[in-house]
Amino acid sequence: MNIQFVLNDQMVITANNGAGTLLDFIRYDAQLKGTKIGCREGDCGACTVLSGTLCNNQVHYKSITSCLTPLANIHGKHIVTIEGLNISGVNKVQDAMVENSGTQCGFCTPGFVVSLCGFVLNEENPGQSSAISSIDGNICRCTGYKSIERAVQTIVNDLTAVDKTNRLEWLIKNKFIPEYFESIPFQLEKIEPLLSPAGNLAIAGGTDLYVKSHDELSDMTLNFLSGHSTCDDISIQTGECKLKATTTVSELMNNTIISDAIPGWYQYMKLVSSTPIRNIATVGGNLINASPIGDITITLLALNSKITLTDIAKNQRTIHLHDFYKGYKILDKISDEIIMEVSFQLPDLHTKFNFEKVSKRTYLDIASVNTAITVQNKDQEIVQLRCSMGGVGPIPLFLASTSNFLVGKKITAAILLEAEQILQTEITPISDARGQIEYKRLLAKQLFFSHFITLFPQYVKMEELI
Repeated sequence: MNIQFVLNDQMVITANNGAGTLLDFIRYDAQLKGTKIGCREGDCGACTVLSGTLCNNQVHYKSITSCLTPLANIHGKHIVTIEGLNISGVNKVQDAMVENSGTQCGFCTPGFVVSLCGFVLNEENPGQSSAISSIDGNICRCTGYKSIERAVQTIVNDLTAVDKTNRLEWLIKNKFIPEYFESIPFQLEKIEPLLSPAGNLAIAGGTDLYVKSHDELSDMTLNFLSGHSTCDDISIQTGECKLKATTTVSELMNNTIISDAIPGWYQYMKLVSSTPIRNIATVGGNLINASPIGDITITLLALNSKITLTDIAKNQRTIHLHDFYKGYKILDKISDEIIMEVSFQLPDLHTKFNFEKVSKRTYLDIASVNTAITVQNKDQEIVQLRCSMGGVGPIPLFLASTSNFLVGKKITAAILLEAEQILQTEITPISDARGQIEYKRLLAKQLFFSHFITLFPQYVKMEELI
């Protein structure tokens, strides 16, 4: 299996095992040492590179953590390291970092520059908040961030004059990126699809597996699922949303139809990890990982999602997601089945959705407890309700008894207090690094009430539930 991609301005063909990481190829095979090794867990951003995918004759770039990216997943793509952003002198992003004292030891700087160049390439309506969001996966321990924020503001100011009709040409002319970017679509068109081996382990984004088993995976023969990305991972017809299992969290987050149907959707998804991780982490991977606190899993449980599984003989079956989890890391699947598709009905005008999460940090952290809810109501009466919760049991929980109890009831403080007592019988939290049993039970109570205080302030007040 030969993996072919464009690395900066050079076409690369390698017979390396596709299970090796992109970071190791960049540093040890290509000898490009500007991309740094930091945490190897996707948290620090020192290894950030840009990955460009050809779609509708244009290359769309996203920042990714190369330490968690299987080499096979970048077949047919344009990979840009800090070296690939150099022009004669420094580019505008590098200059802004220098002029605003945005770098001290310099170890993290390449990752910041790469992420900000990705922002420059992608953002149609650049502003300070969206620019800051583009570097939410990059950590600096020296500058205190204020100097980096000033550099970001300088970049945003420079972009106010961008020519939106010919963005790439304008960015090249104004020294944001090198000239060779113009030739990339023609180079990517020449690359044939990858024939992935039928490995003994299916892998998509790798954001969980490579954290746990980097050394073991690097020598394995894997079945790569994300190396065949297309332009239509999400399809929506007559209110039904279908997601390919390889749909990334970023694609889910930025889908305007889902955002229109679910107010607050973008902010809910922003609580999931960071931009470079969301750019490669997949919906199917989140579900199959079976983490009791998976944010996407909890969300999809509340949306009454179904999953379609396919085995090696192409036999398919569809089940409800809430039937998929049988015990801790025990799933209703045979060994050679993989998730192919996830589907759910978008909330209609009479259905409300809410997501709540408590973690030690607001962003880039795993939940202590998370929960989601969909409520279809007619005035004050609940017609249908689904509530899910994570961090309070061995599996991602659909709170069936609590949900069933509330159907047909009026939304009042008294009813919610009674429902919360039922909720406490459904959860079985344990004490761990993210909180003691008592703390998690308290969070479960507070977040459950928060759903209704947020969605139905006309019917229930906070003081009534204390």
